[in-house]
Amino acid sequence: ASPTIDELLSLPWIETSYHGVITENMDTVLLDPPLVALDKDAPVPYAGEICAFKIHGQEAPFEAEVLNRTSGEGVLRARGPVDCEQQKEYTFIIQAYDCGAGPNGAGWKKSHKAVVHVQVDDVNEFSPVFREPVYRATVTEGKIYDSILQVEAWDQDCSPQYSQICNYEIVTQDTPFAIDRNGNIRNTERLSFDKQQHYKIMVTAYDCGQKRATESVPVHIDVKPVCKPGWQGWNKRVDYEPGTGSKQLFPKMHLETCDGPLSSVRAMVELQTSHIGKGCDRETYSEKSLQKLCGAASGSTDLLPAPSASTNWTASLLTDSGRDSDLIFRFDGRQAANIPERVVPQNLTDQFTIATWMKHGPSPGLRAEKETLLCNSDKTEMNRHHYSLYVHNCRLVFLLRRDFTQMDTFRPAEFHWKLEQICDKEWHYYVINVEFPAVTLFVDGVTYEPYLVTDDWPIHPSQIDVQLTVGACWQGGEVTTPRFTQYFRGSLSGLTIRPGKIETQKVISCLQACKEGLDINSLESLGKGIKFHFNPAQSVLVMEGDDLESINTAMAKVSYINSRQFPTPGLRRLRVTTTVQCFGEDTCISIPDIKAVVMVLPPSEPRITIAGVERVTWPAAELRTATGVTLFKDIRIISTVTKNCVCLCVCVCTGHRSGVLEVMHNLDYCDVLVIGEELNPEHESLEIHHSSLLGKHLDATNSTSGISIYGVDSMAHYEQAIRQVRYHNWRPAGLSERKFRLSCSELNGRYTSNEFNLEVRILHSSEAVEHVNHLAVQSQYMRPVHHPLVVHTVNSDHIAGTPPAATVVIVMCIATLVAIVVLGIYRIHTTHQEGTKGDEDGGKEPEMDWDDSTLTITVNPMECANNISSLFKEKAISPKYQLTYLCCWKKTSYLHF
Repeated sequence: ASPTIDELLSLPWIETSYHGVITENMDTVLLDPPLVALDKDAPVPYAGEICAFKIHGQEAPFEAEVLNRTSGEGVLRARGPVDCEQQKEYTFIIQAYDCGAGPNGAGWKKSHKAVVHVQVDDVNEFSPVFREPVYRATVTEGKIYDSILQVEAWDQDCSPQYSQICNYEIVTQDTPFAIDRNGNIRNTERLSFDKQQHYKIMVTAYDCGQKRATESVPVHIDVKPVCKPGWQGWNKRVDYEPGTGSKQLFPKMHLETCDGPLSSVRAMVELQTSHIGKGCDRETYSEKSLQKLCGAASGSTDLLPAPSASTNWTASLLTDSGRDSDLIFRFDGRQAANIPERVVPQNLTDQFTIATWMKHGPSPGLRAEKETLLCNSDKTEMNRHHYSLYVHNCRLVFLLRRDFTQMDTFRPAEFHWKLEQICDKEWHYYVINVEFPAVTLFVDGVTYEPYLVTDDWPIHPSQIDVQLTVGACWQGGEVTTPRFTQYFRGSLSGLTIRPGKIETQKVISCLQACKEGLDINSLESLGKGIKFHFNPAQSVLVMEGDDLESINTAMAKVSYINSRQFPTPGLRRLRVTTTVQCFGEDTCISIPDIKAVVMVLPPSEPRITIAGVERVTWPAAELRTATGVTLFKDIRIISTVTKNCVCLCVCVCTGHRSGVLEVMHNLDYCDVLVIGEELNPEHESLEIHHSSLLGKHLDATNSTSGISIYGVDSMAHYEQAIRQVRYHNWRPAGLSERKFRLSCSELNGRYTSNEFNLEVRILHSSEAVEHVNHLAVQSQYMRPVHHPLVVHTVNSDHIAGTPPAATVVIVMCIATLVAIVVLGIYRIHTTHQEGTKGDEDGGKEPEMDWDDSTLTITVNPMECANNISSLFKEKAISPKYQLTYLCCWKKTSYLHF
């Protein structure tokens, strides 16, 4: 029978439907609306209370629990773990039951049936997994692919957010490949079979919840070769031995075009030497020596000299002198130097020159501050800049404020240049020639006019002292504590000011010229179809031609040359860029760049040796004369390099011995220092007469501590000058001896000599003087030697001076050998004349008997001189060939004719 209305009203009541959400692996379901049952029988005990919620459907893994029997609140929970990957949602029936008529639970009444729909929320518990354990692909070199292959990963999570793969990534660094969001791998550059035949890259994947794959998948890509256009037959490394002139870089190289129809070829060869010294192999003599070599006007002031007792203002600056003795000062925005007043040029007129080497990069910060190289400002009270050179936002600015004169008008005061070189982090040589009101800038020998000139009022004259600074500007006034400001960040070298004169472009080019560069052997053999062009530094060569064979011939003649006697060892990078044009097309064939290196081998470092009499005795009376006494009358300077050679003088020595090769080169300074107490200027001096320096590239300075002779000149000229150094002492009473030390340098201290010590004994007894002078004359075995500018061999035992007995033996040996050689040549000459007469009778040319190629005769060093003479006769050597040198190398002796 159907329930009555009263019975229906007494039944528990719940909502007709519920929507719930549960996160997988959780147990509580969040229902909307909340699970609450009501009963009209309330507050009747039991009948008005809710005792249970029951779920219909055994497949639903949920259960309902009454939280409060009176209010009817309940909660829906999972009986066990709920997994979204197994089932994403559940639908079931729920009913509420009251507590019936009494505590025994009899007569429970139930509500109507309500529908519950529960959705399971996903948790990102699974990582992406690739469908394949490894992927492989093959590509053809030289092609750019849109997609080489596609990798694919999947995820076990149930929701779209966590089950979809949103990103792929190549884990391997520095690979020429890229991958998109769909897993397609492509190459970002053209691959080369010669460069690399196989690539292995690791790829990972991310789901949309950014969970990464546990294991990356390896991708193997093989590169297969094709007929690839490009240069072939070249070596990645070319060794260059110092002193060998020019050497071909690509003697067997040729261009492969795979039969492509070309109309022209343009090849650019670049020699990259920015890492060496100031940008390439230049002479590393001092700035003054270089200026004298290049013919620069005298009177320049070096503001960044090497630190010493007299030039101590650079001692606190950071130096970078590890590159072939180039004296480089590095400024990091915290260092600066005040130039002493005694050094500052005081006579700047309308004409002067400022020159420096500079390496500078972009200034840090959005609003870059001024970076001062050179600044002349008020020392105290005020902060006026009289002249300065600074960098601002990659612009070079020269400020020149003239003093107030009768002309109270605007005048040019600021000169601006905007050049790429200022911030390219490379070395450049900057020269500012001032011919007021005109100011010209030279950068690496090229002229640049200012793009902006700003006028200003002249500075009112005052009695305020000025301060010249390098690396920053001195702010002496308008501040509580005087300090530096506008610091420079970069590197400087050779900063000089020359007042009263400007530099010529010829001298500027000489000062910055490279000693190494590219060259072309046999220019006349290139042919008319080849056009070529060098940049001023000869570091870039561009060649163009319309014939492939002519281009190949021209490239084979490209050479590297380094004219320094002692070049900087190490590598120089080469780069060849090629463009091929076809008929009717801009570019039809892509030619990969060539990257190679020239390895300059270490030169045989010279050993500069000073030898001579180490003790001399002079009477006190000689020291008081107007001419004084000469200190180094018998001095000798030689330079040798060690070689493994065979002793050739068979009369004296035999067998293999370690010898030396004497080489002639320049020196750049020699110092004579006083050992012990400095000279007393009231009655002592070291002097060298100016006439001793005439005709030489030499200058001299002296002080109480010694005398310095400097300038790039030959060792012979230095010997001549040093022999003229005289010592004066007008009051030698009580002085028994004086000691001096002589040392010399090549390449600004890169190679230094031994320290030659001279002891001068002073005798005050006339009888003893006569006796000692007699002994001194007898014991002088060192003779002045004028070195011819040739290379010859000497025995290593001769370096420090030759004993008299050994000298006699060697001289006799050489004389005997020369006599035998002359006798042999005379006999050969006689024989040849007779043969020539017979040939003339027969109508035969006498020169036809001789091959003009180099004749090399191997001689056993153990043979005696008579055998050498016999050998000449046996070989019937023509008298037209003269003996040029006689040397023994590498266990074999050679006579070259």
